[in-house]
Order: sequence, then C-alpha cells, then structure tokens
Amino acid sequence: MLARPIMAARATELFDQIYVSTEDAEIAKIAKQYGAEVIERPPQIAEDRSTVVQVCLHALEMHPEIDLMCCIYATAVLLEPETIAAAYKLLGGEREADFVMGVSEYEYPPVQALKADDNGYLSYMWPEWRGIQSQFHPHLVVSNGTFYWARRQALLQEKTFYGHRLKGFTVPSEQVTDIDTQEDYKKIISRFTTTPT
Repeated sequence: MLARPIMAARATELFDQIYVSTEDAEIAKIAKQYGAEVIERPPQIAEDRSTVVQVCLHALEMHPEIDLMCCIYATAVLLEPETIAAAYKLLGGEREADFVMGVSEYEYPPVQALKADDNGYLSYMWPEWRGIQSQFHPHLVVSNGTFYWARRQALLQEKTFYGHRLKGFTVPSEQVTDIDTQEDYKKIISRFTTTPT
C-alpha cells in the first residue's frame, strides 16, 4: 500500500524529492525500497492524537529548502498521478492560492443532517434549512484524506491546511478510499490482486 502513493508521486515528475515521515522501521525500509527518503518522526508527533499538520511542519523544519509541498496520505492508494498534477495547477501563480486539498462531493446535502437526542428522537441539525428544496442548498464539499498542496510560508504561518487562500480539487470518487476497518483493507487489497483462472 505504501508503495502506491510513492509511485504516483514519482510518476507526476513534479517532485524534486519524495519523503516518508515515520517512526516505524518496517515502513522506513519499504519507503527506501521504493526510492523515498525517510524523515524520522519524533515520538511526540507519533501518537494517536498527533496531527498531519504537526508531521508536515516537522518535515519543513527538517528540510528548509522546501518551498512547496504536497502531503499525500499513505492510505491514498487509489490516487492517480494525473489527479495530483491537475490539483497542482490550481495553485497558479504566487498570488492565486496557498493551499489546495483533495475534496469530495457529498452524496446527500449535509444541511439535511439529523441529530438524535438522548431518547433517540431525531431533529434537524440546522432547522433553518427545513422545507428548503435541494436546488437551493449551498454547494458543499469535504476534505477526503487524499492530499494537500501547501506553500511553505503559508503553512508555517497559518499552521493549518484550511488556510485563507485554499482551493479544492474534486478527486474522482474511484480514487478516494478510507481504510478504517479490516473490511476496508480487504476491499482495497482485492482491487490489486487477481485470482488465477
């Protein structure tokens, strides 16, 4: 799985160097095997509550020569090089965007969300949208955990990928995956393995 995002990044021919941040020896070995350099992640940002931003800020600290970075999640195993490259173009010139993130459309309008009370009764999360037809709902997207492009100075200053000059790139749904459960993992693995006939 780790090899696929590394190979996708390399295939774009956009990167001077590809780094993998990890505290795990096995992951480091695989990263090197596929041509990435390893950034040894300190224990304080290798915990369950550590954030991607902390990891990326550490990478920038270790490599002050980086002016522009793309953080690609190790779980973005379906991401294609063309998608990474197309998102890069959204950055435009220095005055256009500081951040670009991979986003997805919602299957159902989020403003229709319902919340349950302690007794299990449902009510609108946002009652002001009750009775308003879907064609009048705002167009909303969500970060899908595939990648973030960021300019160094903007990330150092804002310490978030949700900065002031943020653009979203809609990633094709077949390239988006979440690997939270064993079932998710099996589903992804099955896409890359074939059964002999």
